[in-house]
Amino acid sequence: MVGMEPEQGRVIDFATAANAARATAANAARTPGRGADSTEPRLLRQIYGEILRDERRDQDRSLEDVARTVGMSKQYLSEVERGRKEASSEMLRSVCDALELPMEQLLARGIRRMTAHRTLRTTGHAGVELCAA
Repeated sequence: MVGMEPEQGRVIDFATAANAARATAANAARTPGRGADSTEPRLLRQIYGEILRDERRDQDRSLEDVARTVGMSKQYLSEVERGRKEASSEMLRSVCDALELPMEQLLARGIRRMTAHRTLRTTGHAGVELCAA
């Protein structure tokens, strides 16, 4: 099934989106402290860090490259990506700019991951709902 993503006018394949949601949930289940057995909700800094790391890796860029572009140490960027450091909004903006990732996308992807994690925690499986407009 194919649909339109309203805010960007892009065509999306719902089967692909469902598979991506399942992969995200499966990855969370394999990661200590973030899986289906975790009773605590994930912190926003952990979710944002994962998104930034995924985006950086998708672009085949190194920690050093992005950190240099932003003007921070690669150690600090690594800790932000692992959810160990709480980055300021200014720092998040700088990393997003370096990755050419609109801040709105970071926020939207964060909401989707939080929702997927909550669904996984409460039901034990990754739930994907398809809605028709």
